[in-house]
Amino acid sequence: MTSSDTTAPARDDPFPSLVDMARFQRSRRIPIPDFAYPEGVKIAVNFTLDFDAMLLRRLLNEPWGQKAKGEFGGRVGVWRIMEMFDAEEVKVTLFTPGRICELYPEVLKDVVKNGHELADHMWEHEVYPDPEIEDAHLTRTLAALSAVQGKPVTGTRSSHTPGLLKSKGVVYNSFSSASDMPFYELDAQGANPILQLPFHYALDDAMYFSFGWLDTPNDAQRVMDVDEVFEIWWAAFLQQYRQGGYLNFLLHPFVSGHAMRVDMLQRLIQRMKTLPGVWFPTCDALARHIMTTHPMTPEAK
Repeated sequence: MTSSDTTAPARDDPFPSLVDMARFQRSRRIPIPDFAYPEGVKIAVNFTLDFDAMLLRRLLNEPWGQKAKGEFGGRVGVWRIMEMFDAEEVKVTLFTPGRICELYPEVLKDVVKNGHELADHMWEHEVYPDPEIEDAHLTRTLAALSAVQGKPVTGTRSSHTPGLLKSKGVVYNSFSSASDMPFYELDAQGANPILQLPFHYALDDAMYFSFGWLDTPNDAQRVMDVDEVFEIWWAAFLQQYRQGGYLNFLLHPFVSGHAMRVDMLQRLIQRMKTLPGVWFPTCDALARHIMTTHPMTPEAK
């Protein structure tokens, strides 16, 4: 189906609901026309970390070995990877559950001190269907992260209700793979637009370096050589660089915080820097640029 196809589904279409849903989803996702970066910038590269430590593993009641991986991320991995980003002067966004403020406060204080961004990643890595609980958890998370950061949190990586997010001052989400460029997304009622900074699982370290990931059968797992992943990610970067695109790397300290993977990421960043016009903003910095230069039009709301 092309973007201009508005023909009603045929009566003998076995999946009319899928056709309708495809049209509905397309209508919710508003591309940004004439998208442009600041002068001299050819591509923005967001490095983002999901810093949930062992919380998701506990939520899924995974074996002790999986929980230990998460604890490694909080005690060791996050320090290693953040030291590398600081050495390369690359600012990153840590999508952080509110509970992490209690578990690893010194990490977050150090992250903020060095100019990185904290953003919401739920209270304990779960959004509850009960609206009152959802509101309470989001309120508590934003308060905890904002207290550490010293200013309000503006972003999330979650399935929180868009209207609730906007009411709390959250203006962007990074929880979609629906496009390769930033876009505005409306809620199911066609209201409450929020900026999406999309990621893709091809740029998610857990897809390459996790054995026993989320209860997946062992024969479906792989732990790839870092040089293989380097070449995949470099090729993805080059493709987007040539067209003036966008990349959002989704990393986990318990995955990429191992020494050889930190080294691979540093080599990747250093190679990116050999090309002109590469910008490494936080998600907040990119969102502010987009919302200032490409605001959501009143007609689209």
